[in-house]
Amino acid sequence: MSKLLNIARLSGLALLMIASACNQQPKNIFLQEWDTPYGTAPFSKITVDQYMPAFKAGIEEQKANVQAIIACKEAPTFENTVLAFEKSSPILDKVQGVFFNLSESDSTPEMQAIEEEALPMLTEASNEIMMNEDLFARVKAVYEASEGLTREQQMVVKKLYQSFERNGVGLSAEKKARFAEISTRLSTLSQKFGQNLLAENNAFKEATGITVSEYYDFMSSCPDRAKREQVFKAYAARGNNGDEHDNNAIVLEILKLRAEMAQLLGYPSFAAFQLSDKMAGDPATVDNFLQPIMDAAMRKAGEEKADMEKLAGHKIEAWDWSYYAEKVRAQKFALDESQTKPYFQADSVLKGVFTAAEKIYGICIEEAPEVEVYNPEVRAYKLTEPDGGLIGIFYRDYYVRPTKRGGAWMNNFRDQETGIRPVIVNVCNFPAPGTDPTDAKPSLLTIDNVQTAFHEFGHALHGFLSQCNYTSVSGTSVARDFVEMFSQFNENFAFVPEILGAYANNCYTGEPIPAELVEKIQKALKFNQGFMTGELCAASILDMKWHELSLNQLSAMKGPEDIRDFEQMVCRKMGLIGEIIPRYRTTYFNHIFNSGYSAGYYSYLWSEVLAVDAWEKFKADGVFNKATANAFRKTFLEKGGSEEPMVLYRQFRGAEPDPSALMRARGLE
Repeated sequence: MSKLLNIARLSGLALLMIASACNQQPKNIFLQEWDTPYGTAPFSKITVDQYMPAFKAGIEEQKANVQAIIACKEAPTFENTVLAFEKSSPILDKVQGVFFNLSESDSTPEMQAIEEEALPMLTEASNEIMMNEDLFARVKAVYEASEGLTREQQMVVKKLYQSFERNGVGLSAEKKARFAEISTRLSTLSQKFGQNLLAENNAFKEATGITVSEYYDFMSSCPDRAKREQVFKAYAARGNNGDEHDNNAIVLEILKLRAEMAQLLGYPSFAAFQLSDKMAGDPATVDNFLQPIMDAAMRKAGEEKADMEKLAGHKIEAWDWSYYAEKVRAQKFALDESQTKPYFQADSVLKGVFTAAEKIYGICIEEAPEVEVYNPEVRAYKLTEPDGGLIGIFYRDYYVRPTKRGGAWMNNFRDQETGIRPVIVNVCNFPAPGTDPTDAKPSLLTIDNVQTAFHEFGHALHGFLSQCNYTSVSGTSVARDFVEMFSQFNENFAFVPEILGAYANNCYTGEPIPAELVEKIQKALKFNQGFMTGELCAASILDMKWHELSLNQLSAMKGPEDIRDFEQMVCRKMGLIGEIIPRYRTTYFNHIFNSGYSAGYYSYLWSEVLAVDAWEKFKADGVFNKATANAFRKTFLEKGGSEEPMVLYRQFRGAEPDPSALMRARGLE
């Protein structure tokens, strides 16, 4: 299986280790070739007892392959060092691709127990490799003599070189040991944060009768003010209830350890460390980017609040906002979601998502019943070029269930590289359809749900249309504050009349969505943007302010009161009005404590500037202009991280992005 055999000549020891692992676990599916359609995972043959042996075999395989790279007598080259390292872990790539996808969408106690055991072991193995000075010396030699490489190879080498530096290879032995200790502890804490939040989300449902994914829909439609208040307070208190699933202590420990890690690497804060290899570059740039957006959002929110209080006849509280916003929207635009939902049945929306991709990029998408899925609710699809060439395999996992973490995301089961096409999943938490055959209610989506479906498939397209040679820069392997551009760009197609006409039919009558309703939707898209932008920007600022704290500042914090006080102080200073809370409060901010967006949640707004500015070019050229769409595909989607983001952006747009585009798109001018 290992492609390293043709690159770095594995030692006999490495081959013996792999053979031994296979002999010990002859039925372990992760240690075998997958004779399945398109090489997809044979889920029915995977049992929970196979994961840990596969993790251990994969770690041993990679260790042996790394030693083979170090022992190579030839001078370091891209092929015998960097590429050899990239292909050093085929077993780990396979088992991690399956396990960490399933652990998020089907987080059973058994999967959680495996995760608790595996994460420290994987982190320790990674630390051992990334702190290996002999391996780094070879990588450094390639990095310092990279002029003759292709541009993509240069980006691969640069990314790997920086990974070593950012993982402590240059530290003293004592500091390396502490860095490794911190890394291992952080992996455990992040996993515990996520498990606690899943338990809190399920407790929220038990207490209120609704799922977390239904929260905004409920708050906009429930006429019972006391019930809205109860639900709001339960939602806002997740992870902050002083019980076994309280996240306060975990949050503080994570923040302190991150600050210490940054300090070890010579940075004043974790935010400074995180941003040093992103588009933004430093915390001050992000702060200066976010505050004007917050100011504009709060000005708009003040107007929105006044409109609602006039209609309600009383002061608006946080639990009133969504309810009266919906009333004002109905008054101003003669639109409420009860009118639109019948046209947005989940399967129909997926058809719209596919139609947009087919129309814009010329690809073909069809269901693939021959591909096995990991849950009965999941469906598989095959994407091909017009000539029949395989683009990739797509899993759609749309519906809420108790073992699935909240939110929506895209992830890869298999990455793209030369000769290998990706396998990608979109996971959402949309309302599940009824299962009673005598009363099978459909899964009807809100306007926001529809945008989410298009958003996540935008990420998928970034992965599918990648034409890179190396996995480390293929698809969505780009800077965090660049990756959201493509998902947010794809949202624009959701309510284009030509696309709506292909999918928005009333699920009860079959009638197409009326033109006047389409017009109402488009006019209403900028409605309530003070609130929507405000809660998003507030969460972005809260994330930054937590991670801008130094280790000394964090060390002074002791418990939940300090967390609440700091959060309130940050909200006050940013100008957030009392009727709005951040989209994610600290104790349930999964993005930054368990999903890789630490000091990076701002990237949604940062990337939106790029996405909106690119969309303005599409509108100017004609939304379905083939030349523009092809340029977008060739310049961005096929290139992945094989070039610097702003270089690609200038190639496509012919200029720097216009920051005011975001204000125009959100109606905040």
